[in-house]
Amino acid sequence: MFIPLHDANTLKHIRVQWVTLALIALNLAVWLFTSLESELAAQATTVGLGYIPAVAFGHAQLAQGLEIVPEPFTYITYAFIHTGIWHLASNMVFLWVFGDNVEDAMGHLRFLLFYVLCAAGGALCHGLLTMTSEAPLVGASGAISGVVAAYVMLHPRVRVWVLVFLRVPLPLPAFVPLLLWIAQQFFMLAIAPDGDVSWGAHVGGILTGALLILVLRRPGVPLFDRQIVTPRAVRDEADAVAAGTGGRSGQRLPWGRDRG
Repeated sequence: MFIPLHDANTLKHIRVQWVTLALIALNLAVWLFTSLESELAAQATTVGLGYIPAVAFGHAQLAQGLEIVPEPFTYITYAFIHTGIWHLASNMVFLWVFGDNVEDAMGHLRFLLFYVLCAAGGALCHGLLTMTSEAPLVGASGAISGVVAAYVMLHPRVRVWVLVFLRVPLPLPAFVPLLLWIAQQFFMLAIAPDGDVSWGAHVGGILTGALLILVLRRPGVPLFDRQIVTPRAVRDEADAVAAGTGGRSGQRLPWGRDRG
């Protein structure tokens, strides 16, 4: 539906989004490691670290030698395994754009806890909907869905640059693309619950993130802020037009210094 590019939402409580950056680096490192493995070893890693509902709910057992971590740990470890570069990139770009402000609203340690619990919530929802499935669930989308839900509850009116249908860059209030994205996850779960994409994990992450932001945000951090933040590129163009330059001088890209 869209790819987020940048928001103009500066950090207020932390200087650097260390946890967000560390999560991106860890996901990238794990993908690089698994991509260097043989195909057989990569499959074994997916089975050993992925979340398998049939195993989690006692309907099946992993063959001897395939278990890498105890089964309860797979509610988290699956979120760091990706099947390809585009699978990884699509998750990480959402984390890069939206994770820093959610981390800012919570603090480093609470954001890490939030991320892990959203991953677990996504896995649990997927498992409850597909208890006998022996297919491993992998990917960070459950955790990322929680980040998206938290962001739209914190900053629904902040303008975000998004690439719509991979073609058209638009600055939109965050609630427009994000609520449409959230609605899409519920809709797809209703019409295609058994597809290749685990919409259940997305919905579980969304619900977990929406609940956790209520209790994990810093004291005094409001929900549904009312300030509209205009991307700097739009402000620069408006100033240039007002000065009679037609917006051609000094225009900046929308993903400049402000972190998103």
